[in-house]
Amino acid sequence: MPSAIIVKKTDGKPGKVYYPLHKVSLPPQTPTADQVVIRMSAAALNHRDLFIRQHLYPGISFSTPMLADGCGVVSAAGANAKQWIGKRVVLNPGTGWKDSPEGPEEGQYAIVGGTKFNPAGTLAESMLFDAGECEEAPEHLSDVEAAALPLAGLTGWRALMTKSGNAKPGHNVLVTGIGGGVAIMVLLFGAAAGCNVYVTSSSPEKLKKAQELGAKGGVNYREKDWASKLESLLPEKRPFLDTIIDGAGGDIIKVGNGLLKQGGVIVSYGMTLGPKADFLMQAVLKNVEVRGSTMGSRKEFGDMVQFVREKKLKPIVSRAVKGLDLHGIDGLFEDMKKGSQFGKLVVQINENSSKL
Repeated sequence: MPSAIIVKKTDGKPGKVYYPLHKVSLPPQTPTADQVVIRMSAAALNHRDLFIRQHLYPGISFSTPMLADGCGVVSAAGANAKQWIGKRVVLNPGTGWKDSPEGPEEGQYAIVGGTKFNPAGTLAESMLFDAGECEEAPEHLSDVEAAALPLAGLTGWRALMTKSGNAKPGHNVLVTGIGGGVAIMVLLFGAAAGCNVYVTSSSPEKLKKAQELGAKGGVNYREKDWASKLESLLPEKRPFLDTIIDGAGGDIIKVGNGLLKQGGVIVSYGMTLGPKADFLMQAVLKNVEVRGSTMGSRKEFGDMVQFVREKKLKPIVSRAVKGLDLHGIDGLFEDMKKGSQFGKLVVQINENSSKL
């Protein structure tokens, strides 16, 4: 019987409780006609997984395996999916959104891992999944790298490529809070698309690593004059930002407004500093747009994976642990709590074909 990791319910208020991890055995996995059984190679953490453990996420399940990111090899398939057997795949981390650029079509959009809305989760030795939600993993990626791609890659892809409208050669892109999985993927996508990508962080080490990955420059957002310093880095012929891709919120509209061009775009994929951000009259007068952005559609997921394949991009892995070891996985969650990671935190479950 394959094993999986779930969270175990304990008493406590949202934000005060911290659900412990618990290993369980899964029932037999028999695929329907359109399903596959995947022997999981690796799975990766996202901030939503920490929020689940802290009871800060809706619809928490205490029986669904954790995590939405994963890579594995198809070991069995239903009658309509036999062509997938033996293929190494990455999994679309959300189901119920086909191809609408506006947002999920009618029905329930459900993210994989740890909730009542979707029965699948990637932190398991094997899992059942809809074959139509699989993509072949890019050949140049190890299992650990491939597992780090789906959710962060899809979120970053939609934010930059779909919502910003500024993924163009020579355009200036600011990515705030470099170090997390989404921000790094936006940097990689932007640089590969020919953009001038700039970053912020409070860590000099992270700023240096970002420049090694293709950022044109970076500034420490804890410094009061960081906006002026960033402005001085911009090209003389294009001394403004075309877009800001932000996951923090806070005062980004106030500060960013002075850096953006007329009609510039701020794309928000999260608000880690708080659930709101003020929209100022100065931004109205400058025709600045603020656009919310979530994960993405099945079409965007396929487009993103193909771009990664063509450009030979590699997600950055901060640290990986081997096996469904509760202590080791807890250590990854501690890294996330501290914000010390640069890149993704990954669990290598089985060694199918990993290079890491």
